[in-house]
Amino acid sequence: MNKKKPKFKRQHSDAKKRVQGKGWRHPRGIDSEQREHLKSRGKHPRIGYGSPKSSRGLHPTGVKEVMVKTLGDLAKVGEGMAARLYSKLGKRKRAEIVAKAKEKKVRVLN
Repeated sequence: MNKKKPKFKRQHSDAKKRVQGKGWRHPRGIDSEQREHLKSRGKHPRIGYGSPKSSRGLHPTGVKEVMVKTLGDLAKVGEGMAARLYSKLGKRKRAEIVAKAKEKKVRVLN
């Protein structure tokens, strides 16, 4: 589906505990080697790393996700799609929707 992307590591994430595991931040220091794109200092996120338009927004299995809140929403799910149930659904309504999805042979992701 998607191209393999490098891990975009934040500057000093290997040295400073406070930035470990944090997301990408663009390096802005005047003497920053990572800002100057030195080869050994890690990759920067760029437009070229984007996923193809055809696979953008799809589930990793390659199907389109449709959010389902009611039984009526289940009708929106067609061929090459899968249902994702809202997290706020109660036990009874969730069971009803899952039973109906099984009947219609619709895949439920959660």
